[in-house]
Amino acid sequence: MTTTMFDQIFGLPVHALVVHAAVIFAPLLAALSIAYAVLPRVRHRLDWALVATALAALVSVFAAKESGEQLEHRMFQGGTPEAIEVHSGLAETLLPVTALLTVVALALVWLTRARRAPEGTGPRTVVLVLSGLAVILAVAVGYYAVRTGHTGATAVWGD
Repeated sequence: MTTTMFDQIFGLPVHALVVHAAVIFAPLLAALSIAYAVLPRVRHRLDWALVATALAALVSVFAAKESGEQLEHRMFQGGTPEAIEVHSGLAETLLPVTALLTVVALALVWLTRARRAPEGTGPRTVVLVLSGLAVILAVAVGYYAVRTGHTGATAVWGD
């Protein structure tokens, strides 16, 4: 079997190492995005935390998904159990939803920072639309992060 960077590190499955970052950063991205969208008065305090968390969530969810696929190929060459298929399917949805929320969150930070600048006149309607979209995507990221994590833990540890 060909080894990729998402397969193993020092003989340990990469998935077992990086999945914990995704479990932390994806829900944190959801929570910060909602706070940023609905609490304009605290946006200036959350700017960089949201940017850093958005990037960390996207990278960690991507790494967890890719390493999970490598682990699946390594462990189940003859057929994948249904629990792993469900987990994998949820991860396939979590990644693009996280990517969309990352783009929306970064755009929202950029626009709201531009509005705070002395000459800034970022379009208020666009900020409101992005805020609503951020809340919707954050709920989706939260849901898929919890479901993906729960099905993965259940597949490994049982009920």
